[in-house]
Amino acid sequence: MTDNQAGRPVDAVSRRKFIAAAGGAGAVALAGCTEETGEGNGNGDGNGSGNGNGQSSLSGDIQIAGSSTVFPLMSAVAEDFQRDHSEVNIDISSTGSGGGFENHFCPGNTDFNNASRAIKEEEEQMCADSGVEWIELIAATDALTVVINNDNDWATEMTVEEIAQIWESDAAETWSDVNSDWPDEEIERYGADDTSGTYDYFIENIMGEDRGHTDDYQATEQDNTIAQGVQGSEYAIGYFGFAYYYQNSDQLTAVAIDDGNGPVEPSLETASAGEYTPLSRSLYTYPSVSSLGEEHVAEFARYFVEQTTNRELVADDVGYVPLTDEQQSEQMSKLEDAIEEAQG
Repeated sequence: MTDNQAGRPVDAVSRRKFIAAAGGAGAVALAGCTEETGEGNGNGDGNGSGNGNGQSSLSGDIQIAGSSTVFPLMSAVAEDFQRDHSEVNIDISSTGSGGGFENHFCPGNTDFNNASRAIKEEEEQMCADSGVEWIELIAATDALTVVINNDNDWATEMTVEEIAQIWESDAAETWSDVNSDWPDEEIERYGADDTSGTYDYFIENIMGEDRGHTDDYQATEQDNTIAQGVQGSEYAIGYFGFAYYYQNSDQLTAVAIDDGNGPVEPSLETASAGEYTPLSRSLYTYPSVSSLGEEHVAEFARYFVEQTTNRELVADDVGYVPLTDEQQSEQMSKLEDAIEEAQG
């Protein structure tokens, strides 16, 4: 199923190191990582069907694809879920939101699709044509981040229009083409592939559909490749989810975005407060309703929603804004309705 399969054990590395390593590989398989098991309760209280004493009645496979932005969050949640459910094998691939819907989820080959933007109408139709029903769950809030090299001291603050000139279809070739005070040096661009929800979101909120997106850049679904590319050149620029900047904040500089009210740096605080515009956005995961008919999938979905308010995991470990208690309650209610529909 995976586009770039690279399973690795997770109990030998810290979560943060694991997330960074998995993000670079683009896919991870989690299975049998601990000796703990648990007895199920199925009440969505965050314990899943395990009680933490090493006993679990759950087993089976869970296939997940989609957004590279959601990938580190889903991987971290799956890693924790495995501690009580070692017989549940979870395979997560970073394929891009659109690549996941088109190639994996809508054809019925995956149980969840992660997405960094809402599902499109054409993707809804693809799923409908295959008889795949789904629900939309909000996973977190992201501060999509534009990054530059640490030696770049001229573009630490940029207007939305300046960023658009760098990334539009007829893009500026040199930094001085954007601002005459900036170096007359060629711009090196690293960004999301066109299968990515981040690519779609960037076009919609920075350039606009009419201006489109340049083809003159290094396109990838592997966000750590973007980080490495920008680290390697003084004249490079890139963009990706805040989590990847969070994991590389010593090696990269985040650009403060001026949307008309002065420059605002990307952070969990500015994204949560609605100050970081226009690049604050919701992240999603889409479980298949039929997959929720299987208890191990339903239990993992409950656990995922439970963890969306876990600040230590979502914010401190991964780098996204957790949901509020009210938001989590709404998502859990929606999920329980879908599970009831699936299981009867």
